[in-house]
Amino acid sequence: MKPQKMTTVLMALFSLLALLALESCAGGLTPKNAPAAFPCVSPDKLETMISPEAELVDLSCSFKKWEGAETLHFKVAVKNVSDQPQRYKVDIFLDNDKAVGGLIPRTTKKGLLKPGQTASFVYPVKGMDHQAKTIMLRIITMGK
Repeated sequence: MKPQKMTTVLMALFSLLALLALESCAGGLTPKNAPAAFPCVSPDKLETMISPEAELVDLSCSFKKWEGAETLHFKVAVKNVSDQPQRYKVDIFLDNDKAVGGLIPRTTKKGLLKPGQTASFVYPVKGMDHQAKTIMLRIITMGK
């Protein structure tokens, strides 16, 4: 092979490898390039399992300081669409095997979520300094 062709082939190969490396590093939004609130993932990257007694009103993300570091936070808002007061268990599973979750309402001192009411909670994900690639969201009704 001629030296000039060899150089062209090597340059093309190097460029391709550089593009692949940049693409693999691009994990989406980070604290430096994210707006105050943003969609957590595109709809095709979100898998949901939602109880018929619940309606997902909001799922949004933001980066906020938590335990000394900028951390990804999920805001989940749920509406009670049943005719009975309810309490919901929220689980968020990420593509990197991290997961967060909790109860809405967190405590029952003020009672359960009444029919037609909406409640929300913000869940921080420890050690998560970038946007998730895929999310599995599960909202189930707690037993009475």
